[in-house]
Amino acid sequence: MAFGNLTDLLLLGRESDLRSERGVSCDGELPAPSEPGLVERAVKARAALGERAMILGHHYQRDEVIAFADITGDSFKLAQAAASNPEAELIIFCGVHFMAESADILTSSTQKVILPDLAAGCSMADMAGAQQVAEAWAHFQKLGIATRTIPITYMNSTAAIKSFTGEKGGAVCTSSNAQRAMRWAFERGEKIFFLPDQHLGRNTAILHLGLTTDDCVVWNPWKPQGGLTDQALLDAKVILWRGHCSVHARFSRQNVDEVRAKLAGVQVLVHPECKNEVVMAADVVGSTETIIKTVSESPAGSKWAIGTELNLVQRLARANPDKEIVFLDKTVCYCSTMNRIDLPHLVWAMENLAAGRLLNQISVEERTANFARVALERMLALP
Repeated sequence: MAFGNLTDLLLLGRESDLRSERGVSCDGELPAPSEPGLVERAVKARAALGERAMILGHHYQRDEVIAFADITGDSFKLAQAAASNPEAELIIFCGVHFMAESADILTSSTQKVILPDLAAGCSMADMAGAQQVAEAWAHFQKLGIATRTIPITYMNSTAAIKSFTGEKGGAVCTSSNAQRAMRWAFERGEKIFFLPDQHLGRNTAILHLGLTTDDCVVWNPWKPQGGLTDQALLDAKVILWRGHCSVHARFSRQNVDEVRAKLAGVQVLVHPECKNEVVMAADVVGSTETIIKTVSESPAGSKWAIGTELNLVQRLARANPDKEIVFLDKTVCYCSTMNRIDLPHLVWAMENLAAGRLLNQISVEERTANFARVALERMLALP
């Protein structure tokens, strides 16, 4: 099916949700393109920076930003790119704050990481505060399970949480390697403390590690003792933090059932940050890179309902006009914090850098960076 516009993706309808939680905008439309004249300024500024700069663009960015990215990818691929390009003096990170922190941690002291809009955060990362996590760990110590528990933190976490993870013997993971990271952890301990996305942790445990929902408990930092009994913590194999992605948690089993009823032969492809009920009803579950690869390598005429961020779904539809691609929701939502990195912010950052003005640099405090680096390097060394 040739892709015309956003409406072509919206098989289930075009609704809005003005009461949506922080981190996601559900106003029925994707953001409008920026002023066309900015493209010429962006081209000029990029040329002025030359090989001094490298622009990293996350898949959820809008098209006008991706057009200037030297490397596009999910958080895992971009972390690798940051670590493997020491010749780039300036790394302009078109993503969100925790990604830029990871880039700063993995790069050398001579490199500078720039985030075009400092307000580009992540609601999931903000769901796990350092003090809250420390309090949970203190309870594990009191209960006598800390020495048998290995923390695994998702890339979508603050540098402070990555640092905690490294200091306590754990590793970072992404949706691409969560299975490998959790297997690694179980080789070193009896339990996993998985932060901050409960859905990725649960789905990985059930789909790939042979565990059940009964093996997983959820620690709620807003309740005394995480809302759990001591016995529940003693029995659990995976202790999940009560966090989630504001975008992916919106998809429901009802969405899956409705799209199957409306489009015969459709295959449902979702990200593992979705709820377990959605993942178990899907045909294919995978990271952002897996979603792209699956659609790109599927035969002409394939039909896909995709449960991930809308900018990426729209880009996949444009890149695969011989396939029928629809969005797995009736509400038009996108990651609002990721979309704060628009062309005006990118142009502003590049023009200032080209003029010798260093701004919006992301710099992680040394001790925090040291232990966070340990956790990230453990991830990068996973077999």
